[in-house]
Amino acid sequence: MRKSITSSPATKTKTIAKGHQKSRLCAKRKTKNHLRITGVVAAAKPSPSPDSKLGSIITLLRRPNGASIGDLCKATGWQAHSVRGALSGAIKKKLGLALTTEKTAGTRLYRIAG
Repeated sequence: MRKSITSSPATKTKTIAKGHQKSRLCAKRKTKNHLRITGVVAAAKPSPSPDSKLGSIITLLRRPNGASIGDLCKATGWQAHSVRGALSGAIKKKLGLALTTEKTAGTRLYRIAG
């Protein structure tokens, strides 16, 4: 008997042998994403502690004038590429905060919109 493995992204199943199918999602174990989509688990956004480095970044970004990369580097002790990564990954993607940028006199200022 020849085994052929084909996958179908629409049905998320694999055909292993004649007529046998194996589901990628086990019925007993549901993923967090599946539970969140179906409404079983509420998607709560974690908020960083004000004493943490990420909390200090958010505090600086909430100022009316915002903060430059240099200000954020001094506050956290991080390098510029790490600060930009935190802005993109933690602030925008994980926490869902909207950032606005403004370039004045050669310095780019970041601020949390709203």
